[in-house]
Amino acid sequence: MELYFVSGNPSKVQSTIRKFAKLNIEVKPFVYDAKELDVNDIEAISKDKVLQAYAQLQAPCFVSDSGFYIHHYPHHPNYPGAFAKRSGISNDIGSLLKTMEGVSDRSCEFKDCLTFYDGVNFYHFYGISKGTLATSIREQNTPIIASNLWRIFIPDNCEKTLSEMTDEERDHRPDNRTSATALFADWYLNTYLQEKAPSLQYPPYK
Repeated sequence: MELYFVSGNPSKVQSTIRKFAKLNIEVKPFVYDAKELDVNDIEAISKDKVLQAYAQLQAPCFVSDSGFYIHHYPHHPNYPGAFAKRSGISNDIGSLLKTMEGVSDRSCEFKDCLTFYDGVNFYHFYGISKGTLATSIREQNTPIIASNLWRIFIPDNCEKTLSEMTDEERDHRPDNRTSATALFADWYLNTYLQEKAPSLQYPPYK
């Protein structure tokens, strides 16, 4: 059966396909900039996006949406959440660092929600990566970067930002994170394809 990953970020598409290829799961790309709900809820956003994508593809597909939560953002704890892109924070990390000047507790985290839709059911998988904000922008010539926030996010138990790491370092970093992508891939390969997919028929989404 065909499986598509949907995102408006070509780098994110490449990175995700690479991860699944390592598990011998073929994922086809669908670069599609879906409209985003104006809510601070990554599950609701990812569910709406996957419905939009299924209407175009008429094939099983999944999307992954992230929130970025700065625990002690001045006057607005856990900002920006799902609004990292729409607030402009992810595109202007220099201004973010200025806002955070003088804040001693720079703890923050990425939360991910991956939503898979096969035309019949929705399946949600969640991931979290905790860390701290760097005090300056730190990066290498990373060919694939999912977010500008990688340049200032230092995962727990690490010294480098995500963008300073190699692909190998990111994949095996010791931050005790949970990966929505890894959880989905394991379930899809070992449960869904074995038990569910053979009996499903895929009606067009209306």
